[in-house]
Amino acid sequence: MDEVLVERRPPLLWVTLNRPQARNAVDGVTAAQLAAAFREFDADPELSVAILSGAGEHFCAGADLKAVAGGDPARANRIDTAGDGPMGPSRMQLSKPVIAAVSGYCVAGGIELALWCDLRVADETAVFGVFCRRFGVPLIDGGTVRLPRAIGMSRAMDMILTGRPVAAQEALSFGLANRVVPRGRLQDETEKLALQLAAFPQQCLRGDRRSAYEQWGMAEQEALDNEFRHGLKTLRSGETVAGAARFSGGVGRGGKF
Repeated sequence: MDEVLVERRPPLLWVTLNRPQARNAVDGVTAAQLAAAFREFDADPELSVAILSGAGEHFCAGADLKAVAGGDPARANRIDTAGDGPMGPSRMQLSKPVIAAVSGYCVAGGIELALWCDLRVADETAVFGVFCRRFGVPLIDGGTVRLPRAIGMSRAMDMILTGRPVAAQEALSFGLANRVVPRGRLQDETEKLALQLAAFPQQCLRGDRRSAYEQWGMAEQEALDNEFRHGLKTLRSGETVAGAARFSGGVGRGGKF
């Protein structure tokens, strides 16, 4: 069985963790397949948005602790400051957006994968948490960086220190989940959102996205200058003039998308 399933449906790519028997826990083999799938996505000019999901009832239960305890180097998650992260793509900086489709457990390294994504659509069964707290397993795939940036330091500390479960509606209330949808609607609603993003002018969307990420760690003026550089690329691409012409012709009036 392939640990990661990839379904290419331009302009979208579905990437599915395929270890339902282990609640989609990620071992070294799975992490490598996951990283390879997203490298191919970023390089494919026909693909605009990727969706990361888990097979079965759960998104991802984190790193496979059985593989960690078993000592099999063939299945161990890589532990190195260079290259891919233990969970695979967690250190990558893609040029295109990724949406996490979350059901069931999204915990430990799983929440780090979800935070690596740009947006998170959860169904009513979703549970987020730093469950690795109880086992002495650290967050080393960006969790201590991305969680405070996503939901604020106070709420992040609550989750990081206590390891408590956070259900879908609470996650929505403080921005960890961007959308909550009914059970059984997760795939359709996530794909609907992904197609909406893919339909926008891509130079502008990707430039604004990149500027928003790059401003972390920059002084305000440096960040403003960087934003302007990205904006100039869009202006020079012709997308803005084409969009203005569509607007002049009556498209998108009244905030319609």
